[in-house]
Amino acid sequence: MPLPHTSALLVIDMQNSPVAIAHRAAETVALIAGLRERAKAAGVPVVTIQDHGGGMEPDTHGWRVVPELAPADGESVVRKASPDSFLGTDLDKVLKERGVTEVVVTGFATEICVDTTARQALSHAYDLVLVADGHTTSVRPDGGEYAAPARSIAHHNEIFRHLAFPGRSIRVLPAAEVDFAAPRKPRADSAP
Repeated sequence: MPLPHTSALLVIDMQNSPVAIAHRAAETVALIAGLRERAKAAGVPVVTIQDHGGGMEPDTHGWRVVPELAPADGESVVRKASPDSFLGTDLDKVLKERGVTEVVVTGFATEICVDTTARQALSHAYDLVLVADGHTTSVRPDGGEYAAPARSIAHHNEIFRHLAFPGRSIRVLPAAEVDFAAPRKPRADSAP
């Protein structure tokens, strides 16, 4: 018998150092904070993913989650050392213990940790909601090899809109359309 639809909100790497260099930082933080409140009101678990690799030294200011998104008592915090929030962490265990079947993904950085974690969630048999306006990337100088931040975000949203993954539901929704309380019908190609 399939598990009942249960979502979890993932908040990836919204720490002081990354947010300080983020495109639309204040808007993204506020949007995710609103999603956290809605998730908590619906009884949906919030899991904060906290990077502690590549110069993100634990217990430093830059490593700490921004105050607006700081995990509340009882919320899960998963520490990672790579772009993949599942690799070498207990994220999968945390989600399974809560009966989660779908992850709602937000955070930093669009083309690295958000993209990698979203794809790995699918590989770990979770349905996926990528919050179209709930992920961001770094501000970059014009003319470099990287895509401009707004273009990179739009590009990744469009890729996930067209990504097919057998037996998984993939949706790209603006935060305003994320409904934590509404059960969804499984996709026709979902495994029983």
